[in-house]
Amino acid sequence: MTRAGVLTDELWAVIEPVLPSDVGRRGQRWSDHRMILEGVAWRYRVGAPWRDLPAEFGPWQTVWKRHHRWSLDGTYAKLFVAVQESFGPLLDEAELADALMSIDSTSIRAHLHAAGGRGDRWTATALTGGTTELHDSAA
Repeated sequence: MTRAGVLTDELWAVIEPVLPSDVGRRGQRWSDHRMILEGVAWRYRVGAPWRDLPAEFGPWQTVWKRHHRWSLDGTYAKLFVAVQESFGPLLDEAELADALMSIDSTSIRAHLHAAGGRGDRWTATALTGGTTELHDSAA
């Protein structure tokens, strides 16, 4: 079962010229950029840790390293500009944002004690509604 196919051929034709070339680069040739981007897309779509990346995308360290490098050197910024220039006239702004971004709807609630209130409010007095008074008997 292949998990590739997130990037259409039409989209890849726009993205490929923007990605760095390994021409003139010393050392081992880069693995396929398309498979690397498919792996990054899979990882963010699923929300899995990098170490759980399926082997068909290559070693997870390679995918992470390339993603990290492209994040720092501006490759992703160039990629987004190229896609926006190519598909921007065809899509309105909301559709373009949906096509380019991954938004996580995870909701995390803070524990009651992390609410930032004063520490002395959460004593037994506050939790029970008042203090317990001992009354002496009249006898």
